[in-house]
Amino acid sequence: MFDFTEEQIRRYSRHIILPEVGGKGQKKLLGASVLLIGAGGLGCPSGYYLAAAGVGRLGFVDFDTVDTSNLQRQILHNTSRIGKLKVDSAKETIQALNPDVEVITHQERINSSNVMNLLEGYDIVLDGCDNFSTRYLVNDACFMSGKTNVSAAVLRFEGQVTVFVPGEGPCYRCLYPEPPPPGMAPSCQEAGVLGVVPGILGLIQALETIKIILNIGKPMMGRMLLFDGLGTRFREVKLKKDPNCPLCGENPTIKELIDYEEFCSIRF
Repeated sequence: MFDFTEEQIRRYSRHIILPEVGGKGQKKLLGASVLLIGAGGLGCPSGYYLAAAGVGRLGFVDFDTVDTSNLQRQILHNTSRIGKLKVDSAKETIQALNPDVEVITHQERINSSNVMNLLEGYDIVLDGCDNFSTRYLVNDACFMSGKTNVSAAVLRFEGQVTVFVPGEGPCYRCLYPEPPPPGMAPSCQEAGVLGVVPGILGLIQALETIKIILNIGKPMMGRMLLFDGLGTRFREVKLKKDPNCPLCGENPTIKELIDYEEFCSIRF
């Protein structure tokens, strides 16, 4: 591995004194890599805290630019960066926070032709996307490539988070085999979202990712945490692997990646 500098010992001291982390665990964090799908409401808080924790390499996939309406929840960006690429804004903020972290920017729209190349070279995928087509694509690509997927979604005052581990539990299609028809689910743009809600869910995604890297605690595989912001309540539900799942079931019918853009353009 490598030795800590004096600056790193000071920076990560509160981790190093934790018996569950220690110096060995901090070195695992510094040697880990995470791909964040989206530099928005979920990716921003997740990325910020993963960087603060010293996760050594973070990749951001996003093709959008910073808009004024993003600033109510997307904390890696600021007013002076309106119009700037979100991936570049995220990189600037994270590098100012922790120079130990290498930030890789992927300014592109994720699709079936590039998703496998994007996932290659990263240990864990953190799905913070805002649309059904990408969510299904990331789920399928993670299953096919054997990557752990830390997934969350938010809308209005509510959110949910879980962990999908290929071969060790259910996948997203075990819960929802196919995307909903267009018009069946409102988007955040249509229904709104309280800015702090993606912050809460994004931080839980970061926590789950760190636990997986360190191999500590009990990650949320086979469980989904539901958050009700208005009631300030968390509720856990168990998730079971569906033997009839079209992707990971006993007789899978999905053998290749699918782009749902034409059929599912509704955004979270």
